[in-house]
Amino acid sequence: MVRQPTLSELIAAHRWSDVVYENNICLRLSWPAALFRKRSVIALRTWLSDDLRRNSLRKTAKSMWLRRANGVIAVSDSVRKRCWLPAEVIGNPYRHDVFVESSEIERNGDFVFLGRLVSDKGVDDAIAAFYEIRKTPQGRASTLAIIGDGPDRERLESTVKELGLTDSVTFHGALQGQELVSTLNRFKFIWIPSKWEEPFGNVALEGMACGCIPIASDGGGLPDAVGDAGIVFQRGNLESMIRESLALMQDRSRQQHYRDTAVSHLEKHRPSVVASKYLKTIENSVQLG
Repeated sequence: MVRQPTLSELIAAHRWSDVVYENNICLRLSWPAALFRKRSVIALRTWLSDDLRRNSLRKTAKSMWLRRANGVIAVSDSVRKRCWLPAEVIGNPYRHDVFVESSEIERNGDFVFLGRLVSDKGVDDAIAAFYEIRKTPQGRASTLAIIGDGPDRERLESTVKELGLTDSVTFHGALQGQELVSTLNRFKFIWIPSKWEEPFGNVALEGMACGCIPIASDGGGLPDAVGDAGIVFQRGNLESMIRESLALMQDRSRQQHYRDTAVSHLEKHRPSVVASKYLKTIENSVQLG
């Protein structure tokens, strides 16, 4: 492994390689691949659309770089459609050795939000939806946990206080490792109301692996991350979020269906499975190059 390579190290590494793999386009480091006519595989892990829409030198360079690649991987079908139609879709892996369901933890909570506390993540909508759900007979005793930290935390805590929800909404701050896993295991549903279109959304897999059913907005790659093991609602539509959440709360057989489906969905995202798909794409690039 060479970190922050010098020019000579960069050139030597490219000359030695059979295939150059780019984890997102990285022209600053990958340009020698063209010099030595090396095969290349590029994984698109986030949006390129803004760059590709602009009539700029960057747009031209990235488009040319993708055309010369022997393989292009997109982390979701949404990324593929928006960034590079011929790309092969391979979803992200999750840490299956960390995020696990525990039968020893009582699942007595209802909703959990996990993410950075910024407006793009939609935690405002989570609080607003929870406020409305608490007014209903089936949601009167429900609880919401907010895991994460960020610049909006103080404002969000004030909102919870103003709405009279301090007894039912808990701010946990940023959690990691076993503490995070144990907390997720206490809740039935994980809300992912992102207003920004996530390229994929690993939080859906992590929550699912801990036994939470994802209820996510339908923007970007989140539908891919959720698969058939949860539900999606219209992004930015609070009414849709509340309606879908309430319907799921009342339907225990549907909840069990999603939990059963999660097993096969998570299997597709185990690191070894995802790695084998990446390796196959790289091997194909050698055979086709």
